[in-house]
Amino acid sequence: MFKINIITAFPEVFPGSLDVSILAKARQKKIWDLNTVDLKKFTSQTKSIDDKPFGGGPGMVIRADVLQNAYEKAKIFFEDYNFENVEKIMLTPNGEEFNQSTAEALAKKKGLLIICGRYEGVDERFIEYNNLRKISIGKYVLCGGETAASVISEAVLRLLPDVLGNEKSKLEESFVNDMLEYPHYTKPRVWNNLSVPEVLLSGNHKEIRKWRSEKALYFTKKIMKKNKKNDS
Repeated sequence: MFKINIITAFPEVFPGSLDVSILAKARQKKIWDLNTVDLKKFTSQTKSIDDKPFGGGPGMVIRADVLQNAYEKAKIFFEDYNFENVEKIMLTPNGEEFNQSTAEALAKKKGLLIICGRYEGVDERFIEYNNLRKISIGKYVLCGGETAASVISEAVLRLLPDVLGNEKSKLEESFVNDMLEYPHYTKPRVWNNLSVPEVLLSGNHKEIRKWRSEKALYFTKKIMKKNKKNDS
């Protein structure tokens, strides 16, 4: 069973979208399981999980001692596993950017221990002490790491064996082999005077594969060009 444990100040956020549709069914089949650890249960002597940053500056920083106590509790969820095979993730804007390749690598682990940041961030000593892997889901700022934890969890869980109804669909998705996916069409054949491309109705599988490959390449180049322009 693949296990995910999430350290958060807001455990009520979970399971959220992770308890819907195919992921909910997979959890019922015991393919994976989820647990949360509430940071607020590990407050300091001041009854707070955060404090003012040394050196001044805006916002509050989550304390290392509070985080460590929660972390030790979170490790118990994996007591039957080799903890070395569990990826320990600190969600932060200054981490490596999450992508499909990352998801595929994480899906080969035994589980994930995810720490959600909040406020101005967390005490860096906690990250260094536990040698955590810092990950970001993009070049933008959220109120906290909970949404990012859900994004990473969903991307990883759907890659686990027997989660998807059609395992072959993993091979044709966007970002597999660094390509975006081709467009899809279904009934009706004509909608608002827009028709389904004739090649998809031809029954010629060789031509259909060729068309899909060309469209995937077209969309990939188009989006790459747009992203490059946005980054410049």
